[in-house]
Amino acid sequence: MGKKIKKEAEPPPKDVFDPLTIESKKAATVVLMLNSPEEEILAKACEAIYRFALKGEENKATLLELGAVEPLAKLLTHEDKTVRRNATMIFGILASNNDVKKLLRELDVMNSVIAQLAPEEEVVIHEFASLCLANMSAEYTSKVQIFEQGGLEPLIRLLSSPDPDVKKNSIECIYNLVQDFQCRATLQELNAIPSILDLLKTEYPVIQLLALKTLAVITNDKECRAMLRENQGVDHLIKILETKELNDLHIEVLSVIANCLEDMDTMVLIQQTGGLKKLLSFAENSTIPDIQKNAARAITKAAYDPENRKLFHEQEVEKCLVTLLGSENDGTKIAASQAISAMCENSGSKEFFNNQGIPQLIQLLKSDNEEVREAAALALANLTTCHPANANAAAEGDGIDALINTLSSKRDGAIANAATVLTNMAVQEPLRLNIQSHDIMHALLSPLRSSNTLVQSKAALTVAATACDVEARTELRNSGGLEPLVELLRSKNDEVRRHTSWAVMVCAGDEPMAIELCRLGALDILEEINLSVSRKNKFSEAAYNKLLNNHLSLKYSRTGYLSSSNIISDGFYDYGRINPGTKLLPLKDLCLQEPADQRAILLVNSKSSEVSPPPSMEDKSSDAGYGRSISSSSSLRRASKEKTKENSYHFSAGLGSPTEEKSEPTSGRNTSLSKSAAKEKGSRKGRGKKEEEKVKEEEEAAAAAPKLTGEGSPDKEWYPPSDPDFRVYVYEVTKSILPITNIKEQIKVLAKYVAEKMGGKIPKEKLHDFSWELHISELKFQLKSNVVPIGQIKKGIFYHRALLFKALADKIGIGCSLVRGEYGRAWNEVKLMNESRKGVIGAVPLPETYIVDLMFHPGALIKLRSREADLYRFL
Repeated sequence: MGKKIKKEAEPPPKDVFDPLTIESKKAATVVLMLNSPEEEILAKACEAIYRFALKGEENKATLLELGAVEPLAKLLTHEDKTVRRNATMIFGILASNNDVKKLLRELDVMNSVIAQLAPEEEVVIHEFASLCLANMSAEYTSKVQIFEQGGLEPLIRLLSSPDPDVKKNSIECIYNLVQDFQCRATLQELNAIPSILDLLKTEYPVIQLLALKTLAVITNDKECRAMLRENQGVDHLIKILETKELNDLHIEVLSVIANCLEDMDTMVLIQQTGGLKKLLSFAENSTIPDIQKNAARAITKAAYDPENRKLFHEQEVEKCLVTLLGSENDGTKIAASQAISAMCENSGSKEFFNNQGIPQLIQLLKSDNEEVREAAALALANLTTCHPANANAAAEGDGIDALINTLSSKRDGAIANAATVLTNMAVQEPLRLNIQSHDIMHALLSPLRSSNTLVQSKAALTVAATACDVEARTELRNSGGLEPLVELLRSKNDEVRRHTSWAVMVCAGDEPMAIELCRLGALDILEEINLSVSRKNKFSEAAYNKLLNNHLSLKYSRTGYLSSSNIISDGFYDYGRINPGTKLLPLKDLCLQEPADQRAILLVNSKSSEVSPPPSMEDKSSDAGYGRSISSSSSLRRASKEKTKENSYHFSAGLGSPTEEKSEPTSGRNTSLSKSAAKEKGSRKGRGKKEEEKVKEEEEAAAAAPKLTGEGSPDKEWYPPSDPDFRVYVYEVTKSILPITNIKEQIKVLAKYVAEKMGGKIPKEKLHDFSWELHISELKFQLKSNVVPIGQIKKGIFYHRALLFKALADKIGIGCSLVRGEYGRAWNEVKLMNESRKGVIGAVPLPETYIVDLMFHPGALIKLRSREADLYRFL
């Protein structure tokens, strides 16, 4: 046999690269390997990068800077399963970095990641692909991409995965997605609720918690609540509440139940299974503040339904809520206050809180926590609305101070709610007076200047409720509250405009306030509002009319008309017609002007110009009859000492009248007397000798003091020019015309009296010869003023006589209107019953309007809408 020859090894082909083992210690080198075509190198490079990324956020940022994300994104679709798996794992980790998320959205890799959720893929790929989506879904843009590329359906399928990490990542991503309503709607279509409920049975608390949070979001939709009920989800929730070992889940369970209680069917189901009692027990007895808070929130949500409120009331939920008000946790106090607010819609609950609850809520108004104060104020606002007993209880519990202090809160809601409570209280006069004594008007200044429309609206409404008397309105004016109130009339908010108009209407209840409001521009703003169909409202129209009716000088200048209910008082002046938008100067400014070549300004003033204590606001408004103010009665008493009583109509100019007692019949005569006369009548009861002594003291003080006229020193209090002649007129007509029982006869006699005082009867053909202009000019020169008291005019034309007739008629209670015409015309209109129908069986007496002739045939009554009336008015 031949000897064996050893076979030599064949050398490797010349075109094959010899294997090379490399140990790299730089991440940059490994990142470069991601571009390798070799699958083994790609797999090992991905594995190394995965371990590097796990070590911390800095490493993730480093990989981003090295440009690892772009090549890794391409590997998500690699043919090799190992490479694809490792790349998916890396993205699961990297996606927690915000900068990486941003880049991934730009690279549009969402579709590739969602593809890794396919059933045939490994569990590890499912885990990290779902982790990547969970991290990405924290941002809205990524949510949209996941939803639009069909990521919701595979995520719901993975809720049934045997791997807990896959379940956790999937439910976390779903929780993020369902924050958007479109995702919630799709979730219902995919019937995801059974799968979510199954997660409650898992042994992993984090998965249970995420499942409950997801249910708390999706059960805000009615359809989801119905699906939860159909899948016995309520039973699952109640069982968790009954299990003490699962107390870490009770807070979230209560959140879900709170949503479910909004459905009456679910509410009944929970009641039947005993869940309602368990809920109240949790709220009352739990030592965990968040559990109490969520239980109270559940009650709040359910209590918005009337039937639910009834069920809660039967379960005595009020006791539970009062207990929660005493909690040390502010969140629980807030939730309990909100629940009380919701339960207030039930009348039985309102009654319960009258004795228990209101005192605790008032204490919460004094809390340092602004949110607690806001919630307590809301509860009190609802408790006191249309419930006087609760309003009284709040006042008795020292609530007024706390509420007024709340008006300076930093939270708009607290301010608005406190203002609402004060408004509810102010409906009762004793409480309103109590509120006024706490400087309410000054406290409302800040809310009136707020930029929040709700606060503005409520503050204006509070002004309307509390400024019902003169003292309160004066305090508001002195505090500077009228300026912001008038400014609110310009608001673009309908409710603010409406409530402010209401407040202005109330504030315009007396002449000084009406004059001040007009000075601030309220009338012009209201006029502008009322011209707009969309902006005007009933209150703006009423406020406009109220301002004019309490500033008759402006009303007559603007409209040329005073009705029978517009009672002319002392201080009224006829400036003449003014154009819209033109300001009417105050009487003081007009009196201080030098005489000019213009129409004389006619003044009505029966008060003495002598210095006397400023009359109260009540006295100012009580001017419907002669001698109805202390100052005027004083002057009459002084005059009675100087001149004896005369029976004739003719008295010397400048003399006063007999004592006040002789003119007393004015207050007890004629149902047509003004409201102010009736008010004065009541105010004069029981004065007796004390009144006489008081008047004597005034007389002595007046005698010792200097006289002030329109030209007085600016350092002293200004009084309008006196008109002793007009005072005499008032006394004479009171004494002689008022006792006449026939109203028609009263009118005729008064007309003749006015004509006699103004130059007598003037035939039509001699009207142009009646030199009244020269007489008026002489008066202006003598008085050195454009303002001429009406009583000093002895030659008067139409508009002089009509004004004097109206002024005297108002003093003795004869109802008549004053109408301004063209070319110096003015006339009075009176309404009398049609005597021609008197005695006709079944006939209803109808009033007819007549013009009173004061010029051509004084005392004649001309029927309105007749040729004679037209001739009188226009010729």
